[in-house]
Amino acid sequence: DVAIIPKGSGETKVGTGAAAATITSSGAHDLTLDTNSGTNSGVITITDGANGNISITPNGSGNIVLDGLTFPNADGSADQFLKTDGSGALSFAAAGGGLQSIQVFTSSGTYTKPSGINTIKVMCTGGGGGGGNCPNSAINQQGSGGGGGGTAIEILDASSITSETVTIGSGGGAEIAGGTSSFGSLLSASGGGGGKAAGGITAPGSVGGGTGIGGTYNLRGGAGEGGNEFGPGEQRGGTGGDTFFGGGGAGVLGNSGQAGSNGGGGGGAVSNQPPTIRGGGSGGDGIVVVEEYA
Repeated sequence: DVAIIPKGSGETKVGTGAAAATITSSGAHDLTLDTNSGTNSGVITITDGANGNISITPNGSGNIVLDGLTFPNADGSADQFLKTDGSGALSFAAAGGGLQSIQVFTSSGTYTKPSGINTIKVMCTGGGGGGGNCPNSAINQQGSGGGGGGTAIEILDASSITSETVTIGSGGGAEIAGGTSSFGSLLSASGGGGGKAAGGITAPGSVGGGTGIGGTYNLRGGAGEGGNEFGPGEQRGGTGGDTFFGGGGAGVLGNSGQAGSNGGGGGGAVSNQPPTIRGGGSGGDGIVVVEEYA
């Protein structure tokens, strides 16, 4: 062995001070740096050869500290990542923030938050209004479509949420407005207006949609249309208003209106075969969708 021992508190220096210095092994061998002849010492090993690794191994439960950042001394689990506590300590943690699950409510009930969920996105849509009828007195005239339910959309911190009551607004029957949907007391959406009967449509011919309440985004449901006439005996009832989820019922040539879905308004009716009475389509029941994020 060759021992280089400074005198007193002196230092061991490499190089002349006038150029870069190099510490290397003699021949094709690894270079190892440790203390106290390797007793109770961490080890840095530079592996000889092309693409060789540099291994840094602390002693015992010691940690590697690079530029003030303390790395964990054991591997984490599969798919984990390194996170910092803001004070220089790094640790492994499960990946978070992604969409984990979705709950869809088409009837009233109770939302229960699963474990591990930190944020939820709630989309609440009211019921659609029913389409307008076509009575005997209005043969060859068209009823208007019902209005679509409004929609409220909100992203909520779920840390204090355990469960919430979910109310689904019913779709209206012919010419009846849709009901209000709600997610607890946090947000709600009113239903669309009921369609107008054939022969009773006055300006404006369309029927208004519902509105969202309490969301970051409060959307109005689509208006129910007044219908069209293509020629003698060729009338189509008004199409029901759409919602955020679509679903407006179609107006049909010379027939009853189509029912709405997902809060969409029902289609308006037309009858060109007296004395047959055609009915407006029912509005679609509302819907509440909850996206759950870790």
